[in-house]
Amino acid sequence: MGRRKTAEPTEGNPPPGARQARKRTYNIFEAAAVYVSACAEDNQEQIDEAAAWVSPEALSFGVNELACRAVIALARERDESPQAVARTLLGLPAA
Repeated sequence: MGRRKTAEPTEGNPPPGARQARKRTYNIFEAAAVYVSACAEDNQEQIDEAAAWVSPEALSFGVNELACRAVIALARERDESPQAVARTLLGLPAA
């Protein structure tokens, strides 16, 4: 039996280990989740790390989307309006 020749590195077939050398990419929602949870835990190191994963604009969008989803989920759970929940979370008087 002859020896099998290993495939030569090509565009579609990177050399062994090349996949590990690539920098991991994060999506805005993953960055927002880590950033917000790190803020809640006062973990500055993790805040800085998550903030470096995406652009400031993308992080802002992700944090806003997370806030909206959290307020909606709490409003459904409490059977209250999203506005009432948001005001309560921020310690504001009822409107």
